[in-house]
Amino acid sequence: MGASPDVSTTLAGLELSAPVLAASGTFGSGREAAELVDLSALGGVIVKSMTLAPWKGKATPRMCETPSGMLNAIGIQNKGVDHFIAEELPWLRKQDVTVIASIAGNTVEEFVQVARKLRTGGRGVAAIEINISCPNLEDRDNMFAHAPGPAAAVVAGVRKSIPKLPLFPKLSPNVTSIAEIAGAVLEAGADGLSLINTVFGMSIDVETRRPQLAGGVGGLSGPAIRPIAVRAVHEVHTAFPEVPIIGQGGVASADDALEMLVAGASAIAVGTANFVNPRSIPEIIEGLRAYMRARGIDSLQGIIGSLKHHD
Repeated sequence: MGASPDVSTTLAGLELSAPVLAASGTFGSGREAAELVDLSALGGVIVKSMTLAPWKGKATPRMCETPSGMLNAIGIQNKGVDHFIAEELPWLRKQDVTVIASIAGNTVEEFVQVARKLRTGGRGVAAIEINISCPNLEDRDNMFAHAPGPAAAVVAGVRKSIPKLPLFPKLSPNVTSIAEIAGAVLEAGADGLSLINTVFGMSIDVETRRPQLAGGVGGLSGPAIRPIAVRAVHEVHTAFPEVPIIGQGGVASADDALEMLVAGASAIAVGTANFVNPRSIPEIIEGLRAYMRARGIDSLQGIIGSLKHHD
């Protein structure tokens, strides 16, 4: 047996011992999962998105299963950034795990205020994921992530409030050109990108003829959206090859993660699979090591962005 392959990776100066993280909204702060998984063995935890004030979320029913995935319209239910700083972050700091805070808001100023609170009280937070797939109260017809201007305005505001921590806006696939949005947020100060958020979808109960979700439309996640995510990662990596990408969307196995890495992601986030198998992340990390060991690949850098095109 030779030395174990090096699965460490770097995201805008942030060094991770493994390339697979828990995606926001599927892992909470990690307390429940810690009963089943050694959090220190993960690449990190992207905690559930936090807002300036507590949000109750949307009306129920707000989740339903679909072929190869699930729909949700949770509405970012959370207890607010102050609760995270006071109750969740001190516990996380004791777990020897990389913590990435996910922030959300309905106005640019709300994002900015959450960022300011994390700057002053967020000791132990290693990076920020900016969840710009939120309804924009200043432009009610769009989410921030659906146009370059609003997306860039959020990132610029957060960048000014948090000058040093790496910023990773989480982009939506529900746009004409995700590379255009990526370019706008990078110019506004983003250090990297999270690709992708959920895909708009809808499911109807044919007996009642009502939507399965109270709000009608929700976000589709799970294996069904992985090809969309892989395409987005490849497209953005091709346009911005030096920019670190956290690839996410339907990853449930080591092969799924490898697709993202080959397409150009520097790290992976696993979400819906955690509901099916809470040990998905450590199993995927070990699967990556096995793949590399079998092929004599010493470092993850030999995989990232290694896509070969047909002649």
